[in-house]
Amino acid sequence: MRGLTALRRGIWLALALAVFFCAALKAQTFLDPAVAFKPGMRALDARELEVRFEIAPGYYLYRDKFRFAVDADAPVTLGDPVLPEGREKEDEVFGKVAVFHEKVAIRLPVTRRMSGPLVVSLRVTSQGCAEAGLCYPPRTETLVAELPAEGALPVAGALAEGNDESSRIAARLENAGFWINLLLFFLAGLLLAFTPCVLPMIPILSGIIAGQGGQVSRRRGLTLSLLYVLGMALAYTLAGVAAGLTGALLSAALQNAWVLAGFAGVFILLALSMFGFYELQLPAALQSLVSEESGRIDRRSRMRGLLRGLGVFGMGALSALIVGPCVAAPLAGALLYIGKTGDALLGGAALFAMALGMGAPLVAVGVSTAALPRIGPWMNSVKQAFGVMLLASAVWIVSPVIPVAAQMLAWAFLLIIPAMYLHALDPLPSRARGWMRFWKGVGVVMLLAGVALLSGLLGGSRDPLQPLRVFGVADGPVEARLPFERVNSLEALEARLSSVRQTDRKPVLLDFYADWCVACKEMERFTFNDPAVRERLGNFVLLRVDVTGNSARDQALLKRFQLFGPPGILFFDAEGQELPERVVGFQNAEMFLAVLERVAGRGKNEPATSQEWRLAP
Repeated sequence: MRGLTALRRGIWLALALAVFFCAALKAQTFLDPAVAFKPGMRALDARELEVRFEIAPGYYLYRDKFRFAVDADAPVTLGDPVLPEGREKEDEVFGKVAVFHEKVAIRLPVTRRMSGPLVVSLRVTSQGCAEAGLCYPPRTETLVAELPAEGALPVAGALAEGNDESSRIAARLENAGFWINLLLFFLAGLLLAFTPCVLPMIPILSGIIAGQGGQVSRRRGLTLSLLYVLGMALAYTLAGVAAGLTGALLSAALQNAWVLAGFAGVFILLALSMFGFYELQLPAALQSLVSEESGRIDRRSRMRGLLRGLGVFGMGALSALIVGPCVAAPLAGALLYIGKTGDALLGGAALFAMALGMGAPLVAVGVSTAALPRIGPWMNSVKQAFGVMLLASAVWIVSPVIPVAAQMLAWAFLLIIPAMYLHALDPLPSRARGWMRFWKGVGVVMLLAGVALLSGLLGGSRDPLQPLRVFGVADGPVEARLPFERVNSLEALEARLSSVRQTDRKPVLLDFYADWCVACKEMERFTFNDPAVRERLGNFVLLRVDVTGNSARDQALLKRFQLFGPPGILFFDAEGQELPERVVGFQNAEMFLAVLERVAGRGKNEPATSQEWRLAP
């Protein structure tokens, strides 16, 4: 009995201690507001401040409770701040509101009263709550930062929360949920799958599957397609995370003649095997090793399948790095987020989801290719067709590093010779069926296109899309290229912006371009050549940074403006200060004109006169 009594007392004592400690912990659950919401401020450039709050886990700040003010005799006046959208929350006190978790960065434009370095003292009012139920009263704190002198270039990382699409994507990554982010990036990848930077992967994958020999089942085609896409996605993700953390894209370093020529050579070898010149097999050493280690045919077959699968996986990884080096807005947004927060997990997962979206159409193409019949004469025609597609991929890959004349000659041969095999010049029998007539028609069109390319080349044309324009066949005048001035260093850019302030007094467009960037050439041909765009750009000073060589100076310029590669277009006002509008990736003429309108509108805005700004609830 004594033992049971002692046990009961021990249990009650333990419960009492547990209640006491829980109450003590509960009493110390809520942090001091100075710890829960840590403010900071820095200058982004000579005309813009950034106010940041680090928010403890389990706490949040109201978006509509921020106030910003300076003294009446301050050396600056405040403009309208730019806040992220925030996350919607059903609050017990204020109802449905937008709040910020973890961190928030607010950009605050200012109008200066003098040109030299300035020390700004800013009063910042904010209000936040704890998720556990405690709401703090509004707090006002004074933050101090030094604005650099007029004419200084923006601080690196200044546009992490800008108005351009990639910056908005970076902010969305920070504020949206994990699974919502993955879904949005998967959908973005589906859209990117049909851009010129990804389309060359279709004939590559189709050729790999067609080159397997024999009848490939749908299941086998699905497996090979998934291996290719997973290799592509993994390489894309790892390279993207590395770029976000270091500020440089690995794919840009691979855009040189040796790497591209070697990769194109692999496709040429695959294509020649499909034309029947030889049969691709495993090296003799590997074949003997497989035979020695596996005495049975089924094990040997599995080993060969494994090696082929690894080869397809590796080809997908190389394709992601070499075939698609262009930077699109979703990629730039994810890289901005990784570089700003160091959160490689969410940023890498978003990139992986985007790569899977890019690869989804490839899987469908791979399964469809596997379903094609391979028995009889039809099999040879299928293999030869994919051989031509692989040769076209090889030409596409090396196009950035070979002269335009060589490109036109290669495309002419790739059109004319297959046209001969499609009986473009042979008479059809009187009883020819519909399909035979159809393929002859395709051959005739290919022959005409090839002859046009060859004729234009011999006539002096260097335009693969309009080879006969040199003979006056095309309608309309030949458009001259925009008069871009080249700048090749930060010093040269700073000097040119200084001369703009003193003499030109015009807004500035700064274009980051590379010969190997497909989207850059699309912008050059289809957007910059639009008459309305050309007219509007007549009011701009046009500067260009050519990062084809990926030199140390090129990388320094890209890092300075938080760009990870071309295409990228920045805008500066007549005072040489960067504007928040940016263009990352290809934009058609209509979209680009809208950006130019916004840039022009900012140039016409009157300076802010109010000393205090308050966000309406």
